[in-house]
Amino acid sequence: MNQIHQISDYRSRFGLHATPFTREIKVSDRFVIPDHEKVLEHLLAVVDQRQSAALIAPPGTGKTTLLRALMDRLPETRYRLHYVKVTDLSKRDLCREVAAAMGCQFSGTYPALVRRLQERFASTLDTDGLRPVLVLDEAHDIRPEVLGILRLVTNYEMDSRLVVSLVLAGQSPLGKLLGHERLRDVAQRLAHYATLKPLSRADAKEYLEHRCRIAGASSCPFDRQALESIYEIGRGNLRATGHLARKALELAHQANSDTVDNNHVIAARGMILCA
Repeated sequence: MNQIHQISDYRSRFGLHATPFTREIKVSDRFVIPDHEKVLEHLLAVVDQRQSAALIAPPGTGKTTLLRALMDRLPETRYRLHYVKVTDLSKRDLCREVAAAMGCQFSGTYPALVRRLQERFASTLDTDGLRPVLVLDEAHDIRPEVLGILRLVTNYEMDSRLVVSLVLAGQSPLGKLLGHERLRDVAQRLAHYATLKPLSRADAKEYLEHRCRIAGASSCPFDRQALESIYEIGRGNLRATGHLARKALELAHQANSDTVDNNHVIAARGMILCA
């Protein structure tokens, strides 16, 4: 109860109506990063062409937020979206996870599951008039032999027809995984490879100001040196930047300060993991 009261107090001090720098943010409130917008436009173009792509990004660089923006930009009147967060599954279990995301429960042998998925995707396009899109998040966790099933799921009429678009999203190991010789067929089915970079110094400053603003602050509570320190410590990583900024706000409040300065940021660094 005391901790909740302290959080409420620091919100009040800095004019916030919500806890800043959390993952709970509307797509419409996300911070628009020019480089990320280019990636988003490329992915939208690939899906519009009924092709497939990979989004490969280090942890904390905005991959999930970008995926949410991608899915938000694909209208329900044209697309049928299926999102699966990948874990270390067998081929059969991954098929079942995909089936569950599609709102159906398939059973049977692995080959039968693959055929039924193919049939359902084709039916979505031919009967419902909607383009199926399958988003596999955390795809770096897929076993190589399991990733190989994507070649089968997307094979229609001896590869002469494009039915389902795949978006594979994962951390850096996904790139190495797709570079395996035995996954060449899968890699060649991806029409575009996208990556995300950390924030620039200017972007980091604007990001902090933006997140404070949408949380209710009328002005940025961080002074110039604090903004510089957050960028230097967080190295442009969105997640690390947010964690550091939120902890610095808490420490400034505990010190009865209306402004977050460099000392608060340095102290916050010792309390969180910034890597």
